[in-house]
Amino acid sequence: MTKQEAEARIRQLRDVIELNSKLYYEKDAPLISDYEYDAMFRELSDLEAAFPELDSPTSPTKRVGGRALDKFEKFTHRVRMGSLTDVFSYDELREFYDRMAAALGKPAYSVEPKIDGLSVSLIYENGVFVRGATRGDGLVGEDVTENLRTVRSIPLKLTEPLPYLCVRGEVYMPRRVFDELNLAREDEGLPLFANPRNAAAGSLRQLDPKIAASRRLEIFVFNLQEGSLYADGRPCKTHSESLDRLAELGFTTLPDRKTLTDFDEIRAHVASLGERRPELSFDMDGAVLKLDDLAERVAIGEGTSTPKWAVAFKYPPEEKETKLLSISIQVGRTGVLTPIADLEPVRLAGSTVSRATLHNDGYIREKDIRIGDTVVLRKAGEIIPEVVRVLPEKRNGGEEIFRMPDVCPSCGHPVVRDSTGGEDGAALRCTYPGCPAQTSRSIVHFASKGAMNIDGLGPQMVELLLANGKIREIPDLYALTAEEVEPLDRMGKKSAENLIAAIERSKSAGLERLLYALGIRQVGEVAAEEIAGKMRTLDACFSASFEDFASIPDIGEITATALVEFFASEKTRALCDALVAAGVKTEAVKEKSADTLAGLTFVLTGTLPTMTRDEATESIKANGGKVSGSVSKKTSYVLAGEEAGSKLTKARELGVPVLSEEEFLKMIGKG
Repeated sequence: MTKQEAEARIRQLRDVIELNSKLYYEKDAPLISDYEYDAMFRELSDLEAAFPELDSPTSPTKRVGGRALDKFEKFTHRVRMGSLTDVFSYDELREFYDRMAAALGKPAYSVEPKIDGLSVSLIYENGVFVRGATRGDGLVGEDVTENLRTVRSIPLKLTEPLPYLCVRGEVYMPRRVFDELNLAREDEGLPLFANPRNAAAGSLRQLDPKIAASRRLEIFVFNLQEGSLYADGRPCKTHSESLDRLAELGFTTLPDRKTLTDFDEIRAHVASLGERRPELSFDMDGAVLKLDDLAERVAIGEGTSTPKWAVAFKYPPEEKETKLLSISIQVGRTGVLTPIADLEPVRLAGSTVSRATLHNDGYIREKDIRIGDTVVLRKAGEIIPEVVRVLPEKRNGGEEIFRMPDVCPSCGHPVVRDSTGGEDGAALRCTYPGCPAQTSRSIVHFASKGAMNIDGLGPQMVELLLANGKIREIPDLYALTAEEVEPLDRMGKKSAENLIAAIERSKSAGLERLLYALGIRQVGEVAAEEIAGKMRTLDACFSASFEDFASIPDIGEITATALVEFFASEKTRALCDALVAAGVKTEAVKEKSADTLAGLTFVLTGTLPTMTRDEATESIKANGGKVSGSVSKKTSYVLAGEEAGSKLTKARELGVPVLSEEEFLKMIGKG
C-alpha cells in the first residue's frame, strides 16, 4: 500500500470509528457490529504503526491508553478553578436569591445538577485537545492528559479549529459501569470502591492509561474557563449561551439545566432534580444556582475563596425503604458476633445495597427491629449502609422478634458477654481459639492494605486456600509456593506467581504494620505506629510492662491492658516465633519522627495535587503530627485538596485553619 492509499484509508477508518463510537456510547445505536468495529480498529492501529508519519493525536486509537507514566506532573491553571459555597436548606437558597435581587433586580439564573465526580480542565489549541488537568487546590493540579484521552465523551478534535479554548468539566463513572467494576473486583478478591466518585477519582489517577481506559469514564462540561467560542472572537453574554455553543463544538454539556428567574420555579426545579436522582445514570449530590448573565457576575464579584454569584444546594443524605428479609450473624476476627440485616436489594447513594450492619443486640432492641419489617436505610458518611428506623405502620403481624444465638454459628461453641468496654464492649464473643470464622478473618486482616498489604489475598482467596487445605493459620502463608496455588479456581501461573511475590514482599513490612496485622484488640493502625515507634522491636513488646505501654502517647489503660494480655499469651509467642522463622521483619522500619508538627492534629479532605492521602498522612506522622478522621475544635489544621467536602465546611464553621498542599509542604520544610 502506498502512503497516499494509506492516508485515504486511515481517514476513512477514523471517520467511521468515531461515528460509531459516538452512536454506541451516546445513543446506544451503532451502525456496525462489535466484530466489524474491532476489525476496523485493528486495521487502523496497524496502518498507523506502518505509517507513523500519518499518526494523529486525535485518532480514535489514542482512546485505549498509551505508555504508562512514572508520575503526574504538576499543572498550573491560568484561571483559578474555584469551589462554591454550600447551602443546605431552601431558606438558605432563598437568602442567596434575595441578596442577588437586592443588587440586580430580578436576574436570570442557570439551575443545574451538581455532578458527583472529579473536576478537570481541558485545553484545546487550533481545535485539538492538547492538555487536561485535575483541579488540585484550584491553582495547581495534576497533568492527566493521557488518561483524559481515554474518556470517550471528551472530543479529541472540535467541530471548528478555534485558536484556544479552556473548559471545565466533571469526570464521573456511570452507575452501570461502577456496578460492573465492583462485581469484577469482588470476583478477584479486591477491595470494593465505596462509590462512583471514588472509583472515578482513582481511575483518573492511574499511572497506566490503559487501566483508565478500561474504567469507561465519562464527562459533563459545565463551564468556559477562557478563550473565545467564536471564530470572530466575540464574547458570549450569558452562561447558557456559552454552554449551547460548547455543545455545538462537540462537548457533552450538563443535562437538565434550566434558565429561570422566579424563585418558586427555581425551588421546584431543584426539588425535581433531587427526586429524580435515583433514576439517573450518574450520581449527583446537589444542584447549582448561578447568575446566568456574565456581566452581572462581574458586578457581584468574588469572595476570598468562592464566587458571590453562585451557590451549591446540597441534598440531605438519601434514604430508601426496603424489606428486612432475615438477620444473619457475622463472626469477626476477634470473635465478636455482629448481626447483619439481609435486605431486599435497593439502590442507595450510588450503589446497590443488600446488607447492612445492625451493630449489636442492644441496637436491635432500641429500634425494635424485627425480621419482616419495612426499614429505612441511609449510608453513614455516604459510605456505610445502616438501618435508620423501622416503619411499624407497615407491619402485618407476621414479623419475628430476633434473638442473638447462645453458640457461635461458625464453630458451635458457647458465646460469652464481653463488657470490658472500648469499641467491642458489651458484645457477644466466641472465645474458642480454633473458630474457623475467626481464623479466616484474622488471615484476611493480616493481609489487608493497612496491615501486611498482601495484594491479591482477599476474602475469597483466603477461603479458597483454607478450603483446599493449603493453609490453616497465618504462618502457613509464608510456606506457600506458586505451584501449589496455580491449580486453584480462577488462578493461573501468572496470578499464582504474583500472589507469592506479594507474600514475599510483606516480610519486609516492618513492626509498624505487623503490630496492626496481628489483630491486637484496641490497636488500630495509628496505635500500632505509636507502639512501634517507641518499642522499635517485637522482642521489646514481649518484655514491656503495663507502665511501658501506658506511657506511649494516646495509649490508654484499656489498650495497655490488652497489649500486656496479648504478649503474655503462649499462643502469641508461638505465632510470632513462626513468623520470625519464616523471615518476617520484626523491627520498626520508620525512623523516629521529627518534632516539626509535634502537638498538632491534622484532618485530610479532598484530593491533593501531588500527594496521595497515604503519602500526606505519612508526612504528617514523620514530622511528629497526628491525623484525625473528623474535624473538631481540637483540630489544628485541615489539609484540603480538590473536591473537599463537608470537613472543609465544618472547618470554616469552627474557624479551623485550612492549608493547601503547598502551604503544608512549606510548613515541613519541603516547599
